[in-house]
Amino acid sequence: MIPDSYLPPAIVLSSLIPGLFIFLLGEKRHILRTALNLFGALAKLALVGLLIQGVYHGRVFESRLTLAPGLDLVLSADALSVLFVTLSTVLWLVTTVYAIGYLEHSAHRSRFFGFFSLCVTATVGLALAGNLLTFVIFYEALTLSTYPLVAHRGTPDSARGARIYLAYTLGGGVLLLTGAVWLRSLAGPVVFTQGGMLSELAGVYDGQLIAIFFLLLGGLGVKAALIPLHGWLPQAMVAPAPVSALLHAVAVVKAGAFGIIRVVYDIYGVVLAESLGLLSALAAVASVTIIYGSLRALTQDGLKKRLAYSTVSQVSYIALGASIFGPIATIGGVVHLVHQGIMKITLFFCAGNYAETLGVHRVSEMNGVGRRMPWTTLAFTVGALGMIGIPPVAGFVSKWYLGMGAVEAGSDWVLLVLVTSSLLNAAYFFPILFRAWFRDPPALWPEEHIAAGRLETTATLLWPPVVTALLALAAGLFAAAPVSPLEWAELIARREYGL
Repeated sequence: MIPDSYLPPAIVLSSLIPGLFIFLLGEKRHILRTALNLFGALAKLALVGLLIQGVYHGRVFESRLTLAPGLDLVLSADALSVLFVTLSTVLWLVTTVYAIGYLEHSAHRSRFFGFFSLCVTATVGLALAGNLLTFVIFYEALTLSTYPLVAHRGTPDSARGARIYLAYTLGGGVLLLTGAVWLRSLAGPVVFTQGGMLSELAGVYDGQLIAIFFLLLGGLGVKAALIPLHGWLPQAMVAPAPVSALLHAVAVVKAGAFGIIRVVYDIYGVVLAESLGLLSALAAVASVTIIYGSLRALTQDGLKKRLAYSTVSQVSYIALGASIFGPIATIGGVVHLVHQGIMKITLFFCAGNYAETLGVHRVSEMNGVGRRMPWTTLAFTVGALGMIGIPPVAGFVSKWYLGMGAVEAGSDWVLLVLVTSSLLNAAYFFPILFRAWFRDPPALWPEEHIAAGRLETTATLLWPPVVTALLALAAGLFAAAPVSPLEWAELIARREYGL
């Protein structure tokens, strides 16, 4: 049995150690590299299972390393961190299987999977961070480990996209670090605390607390793709499909959204944030981002770029939920952290399948793809309907709770944002589905996979989107089940509001 204090670092190391070994492998060591990837992913899944069980029954998991007096690296687990760690771990396993198939004949696979493992290590580390210092360290490690993944293809476009990504995220890191250092000078070590830890400073340092909040929001808003800090995200779509899936569903944008939740609830506390007027400002930024991202998605013919602007919109539902004062909206925002991840990764997996199998990269090229690739297109359909908010897919649950939370808080204008966004979602997803299922296909498509007796494409590319589409359906159909994402979100909301 693993001691409680060892479990959080063991979860972090379960991807770090295989990743370091993978860097040392030659390109021809495919079987060993695959074994290390899958071993790390499965080991992490098993360890996270122990963490879920322990946190659910009230056990305390904390590991501390003192760097200097007052500077501690802390890994710990609460309901919120467990939710994010579980999402990252499950989707890492699925993405690993997908990436093994996607990169089967590519160069530099050891380099790719090495940084891939470091990226997940950083994501899990910031999810388990028990204080702001630890969070900042892993947040910057995530920036550095994802840069080579965006640049992986080595083309001029990928190099440009990676440079833009790095410029934005390093700039955001400077803002985050500045806010963290300033806050520490006022409050001492900043520990993530249920209900917040700054109430004693209220009324004394209000002006500084407001300024610090916007520095932190700026730093986190880059990765969360809040307007006007979103410009890197569409440019990063030059990366391979597994990287796009990782950026949008597992790691980067989720790290920013997760950080915003931490700042609102576990640093400031929702009551203090409301009294300082910070929630209103966050709600305004999130709402504008939701509508803007949807409008930009409407104009994109590139499939991955349309999905990228959809992410700009959809991730801001999480920030919107955090900005509405009341537990019901909190549930909607927190559960969307999971729901958006499993729906969006499905869509990017499918986009990768279309590109790899049929050479389809644009919406205008998707006529009849549902006849050629029915299972992939069925998975895409589930993800798209969920993004629109159509039951019984998981996205409906998120939007329902956000809407009810807005009514509870007296913020009826949020309903207009949600309805407008859903209509725009339908406007940019339904044309794709119509083309895929009802338009006649072109005369010629590559038939090598049919000739090889395969169903649509290779199994490692087909089954990941099918599995994640089923997860998106299950999260909606069984939302009330024990240990569902919705139940964990309800547990988090009850604790943050002291209910």
